[in-house]
Amino acid sequence: MVVLKKFKKSCLTLMVMLSVACLAMTTPGLAEAKAKTKSKARTTATAKSTRVVQGNKVKATKVRKARTIRARGPAKVSRVRVRMPMASLSTSAGGSVIKATAVGAAAGMSAASGASFGQLYGLHHTADPLDLKSSVAFVMDQDTNEILLSKNSEAVLPIASLTKLMTAMVVVEAKLPLDESITITSDDVDTEKNSSSRLAVGATLTRGELLHLALMSSENRAAHALGRIYPGGMQAFVVAMNRKAQLLSMADTKYVEPTGLSSKNQSSARDLATLVKAAYQQPLIRELSTSREYAVHLGARQLQFRTTNSLVRSPNWDIGLQKTGYIVEAGRCLVLQARMAGRKLIMVFLDSTGKYSRQADAERVRRWIETSPPSPRGSADLVAIPKVTS
Repeated sequence: MVVLKKFKKSCLTLMVMLSVACLAMTTPGLAEAKAKTKSKARTTATAKSTRVVQGNKVKATKVRKARTIRARGPAKVSRVRVRMPMASLSTSAGGSVIKATAVGAAAGMSAASGASFGQLYGLHHTADPLDLKSSVAFVMDQDTNEILLSKNSEAVLPIASLTKLMTAMVVVEAKLPLDESITITSDDVDTEKNSSSRLAVGATLTRGELLHLALMSSENRAAHALGRIYPGGMQAFVVAMNRKAQLLSMADTKYVEPTGLSSKNQSSARDLATLVKAAYQQPLIRELSTSREYAVHLGARQLQFRTTNSLVRSPNWDIGLQKTGYIVEAGRCLVLQARMAGRKLIMVFLDSTGKYSRQADAERVRRWIETSPPSPRGSADLVAIPKVTS
């Protein structure tokens, strides 16, 4: 029995020793496998990092190239095909019908290229029998609302200083005292277009004088001051401008300030004809807008201002109301009410090219109406006007 117990003990001891030996032999293998796994993980991470770095380099290169192209600016515009970001675009027999909602993008392109919105939208490619230089034209009988001429009349475009006609409407209908003194301040200085003005900061004029200069000479600081001192301030004035447009059913019209320096002041020729018809009902607006010249006294100095519309001085014209406008985005603009061939007509010309082309377009229309030719044929929608003697 004693011998058997000693034998079992020896076997147990031998098994333990064998187990320890096996463990010692397998541990290095495990350690080596773990080391290989860690090494493989580091290699994978390094490869990913390398790809990320290379990808960033490619992106950085593309960004640098894009910035270089943008930095070249207008010099390369003629070589680039541009797709305008417009919300809607349709055409009709009377020409293109455009409603531009991407104002910011279009304004940026206009400023970079020196082209008007109408040029960017291709409106100048619309032909008409009178060969008008304005991309938008509209002529309407004031009494009957008969449309005599229509070219891109529903295109919604910046209207520049034609805005001041609505500015005058709001001021006149508010019945504010015209003899109240108003001082031009630094707030009235144009910081958007940096346009010049003969009204220095500190100059004091009456509300009536400011209204006169805004309508006759298109004085921006005068128009801005009229909005700034309106009851409730500028914000209330702009609200009043848009409210009046709504009351007149001018659905395509929006105002953001009273001068027209912002390209966000937009309207259509049809809406502007409605505005001219309404403004004509105000004798003061008729008188001031057709004034040829006006002098204001600023302290010991006297400043002489003149009309911006040469047609007012022409003996061939009987103009009852008018307003001109210009900024790059809008081109040369003109609205007027005039009597000819025994009729009271409202004319609207937008986005005209050339300093005097808007007046020249008005002359073309006047000669056409007074000579009463057969109905012209063309892509623009012109209607023959029967001869009417006064």
